[in-house]
Amino acid sequence: MMRCVLYLSVNPVETRVAQREDGRLVAYRAERLRTSSVVGNLYKGRVTSVLPGMQAAFVDVGLNRDAFLYVREAGGILDEFSEIFAPLEAEDDPPDLGPSTIDDLLQPGQEALVQVVKDPLGSKGARLTTYISLPGRFLVYLPTTFQLGVSRRITDEAERERLREVIAAIDQPGGWIVRTAGENQKAEDLVSDGNSLLALWSRVQDAAEKTSAPGLIHRELSPVLRTIRDMFTRNIDECWIDDEEAFREVLGFLEHLDPDLVSRVKLFRHSRDLMVAHGIDRELEKALRPKVWLKCGGYLVVNQTEALVAIDINTGKYVGSTDLEDTAFHVNREAVSEIVRQLRLRDLGGIIVIDFIDMEVQENREALFSRLEEGLRLDPARTQLVPMSELGLIQLTRKRTRPSLDRTLSRSCPHCHGTGRIKSLPTICLEIRRQLLDLSQTNRLEQISLMVHPEISHYLQGPFRDLLRELEEVHGLEVILRENPLFHQEQYEVD
Repeated sequence: MMRCVLYLSVNPVETRVAQREDGRLVAYRAERLRTSSVVGNLYKGRVTSVLPGMQAAFVDVGLNRDAFLYVREAGGILDEFSEIFAPLEAEDDPPDLGPSTIDDLLQPGQEALVQVVKDPLGSKGARLTTYISLPGRFLVYLPTTFQLGVSRRITDEAERERLREVIAAIDQPGGWIVRTAGENQKAEDLVSDGNSLLALWSRVQDAAEKTSAPGLIHRELSPVLRTIRDMFTRNIDECWIDDEEAFREVLGFLEHLDPDLVSRVKLFRHSRDLMVAHGIDRELEKALRPKVWLKCGGYLVVNQTEALVAIDINTGKYVGSTDLEDTAFHVNREAVSEIVRQLRLRDLGGIIVIDFIDMEVQENREALFSRLEEGLRLDPARTQLVPMSELGLIQLTRKRTRPSLDRTLSRSCPHCHGTGRIKSLPTICLEIRRQLLDLSQTNRLEQISLMVHPEISHYLQGPFRDLLRELEEVHGLEVILRENPLFHQEQYEVD
């Protein structure tokens, strides 16, 4: 039985959440006071512009930048509830209401009740939907559509059928999805959770009528309570919290929501930081590196770009014992489990391309794909998987609602501007040569003062000393070399 532990580190400026499974870090997120997530918030927005060429609209909801509403997410703008009866699994896309264009649904100046589904990222505004979803402990209420679904992580068919019958019996407009935490819960507990969501929707409607656009209608739970609601399921053995006020808040929340879990909440009373004491910060350092070592000696290389995430698998130190096919299959199989963990831990989203080590045997390729498919079923984020190509590549998409771990904890290097590389020493020296020659010929100079980083100075006086000799003997230019240790390696000044 897998042991799962949840950690919540809370202070006035930051809330950090980590989850371990069998001692291995599988999930981490941080919310800072100035960059708190707005995902799940409901706003009364005003359409500022409609773009038929993009089939989208920009909506002012009161944030720093206008939010983005795509036509496929705008069907819920209709006044009447949509009669869509197709079964829906948790986290699926909203239903397609037909070939309506953005012009049919929205006009500039129109007001709409919208929900944020993706935080602002970089220069992009928040992503919106009009298909409202209100998550509870066990259920999600969908007031603007009619859909009945059960989380895909609940696999027992008899239980799935029982849960469908329970939510189908709720006689209220809209749709319902049973969350993973709803598995094996009593029918009356599910209905009680549903009634709480219906009451919340009633309050939202009242607030929407009284609020002028743009304005906030409903704010999601605090990071601590949202974590407890969404992540603290019956599969979690312990939940450690290092803040006494947050600890009491969580106990009160659970006593009303799920009393059986109260005994699993523990207060961390030590003076040390919770994450440091349990070695989580040390694991996070590894999660920011592109190379991930496997137990067998192989390794992954994870490269995150603007367009996609590329994951490459290499044999590394592992040489196998029989033949190349067996070696490749062994490393690839071990890589699958680590890839699934890294997707969750790094919170990678969008298009992901995995380059496995080439295998010739079709059975091995199929087994590898099935292993990856099985591993992704446990991923809370929705994924779509494409079969392995002839080149040994597997493509998948993973739903992204927040910046990745790398984007959250780091920034682009101001020297290499995010490329991860800087110019080589010969390249910099030759660039300096061209600059000096251009200046001397343009201004008819015979002497120039050059200030550089110490490493460049040593290179010019060592392996590249012929460059200075050539400038003096061939071009008649004397270079007075000076060093500045505060310079970046690529930086130099000419006087």
